[in-house]
Amino acid sequence: SCAAIGFGEDAFAVVKQGLLAGRIPGLSEPDRQGWRTYRRPDDKSGGHGVGWSPIIPYEFSVPQTWEEVPVSIADLGGTEIDLRFASSKEGRLSVIVAPVLRFADNIGDNATIDQIGTPDKVINAFGPEVIGENVEGKVLSSKVSEYSGRKYYQFELEPPHVLITATAAGNRLYLFSITGNGLQWKKHYSDLKRIAESFRV
Repeated sequence: SCAAIGFGEDAFAVVKQGLLAGRIPGLSEPDRQGWRTYRRPDDKSGGHGVGWSPIIPYEFSVPQTWEEVPVSIADLGGTEIDLRFASSKEGRLSVIVAPVLRFADNIGDNATIDQIGTPDKVINAFGPEVIGENVEGKVLSSKVSEYSGRKYYQFELEPPHVLITATAAGNRLYLFSITGNGLQWKKHYSDLKRIAESFRV
């Protein structure tokens, strides 16, 4: 079967990257609703220096218009950005994976998000890394969820409009953030929210 059918230019962009099968490593085939699940490949290298334990894989789901975007070291968040995805229609997302040692030296190698701090403390400390400015007065909502025994803090900020999901695993903090412009936010909010809530480590 030809992957290019029905995908227009997007399919050719993927082919140009030399992935002739048209499949980005880590992405599943679309489900019935056209959503794909990305799972971080075990052998994907992370720019986290020598002596680090492997990154515990994370996963999330996105509509099939979303594609992986190369990460530049010059990005906001710098070397700790592990992954970026974007959709010209809906918005963009990034995953920051940071050593917990940066925040506390007594947590050890099996960190939980509540050892790092309360939701307030976490968003005040890490929100600026995601949005590039202080988050004071911008946090619209925060909630704590638990899946398979792991806690996740979920935040919504505006403006700029951002959904952030934070958790910890191993000796790292994971920050999953999704943002869009005002129009994308209005039109695709339910998709963006669903992506944010799909993040699991």
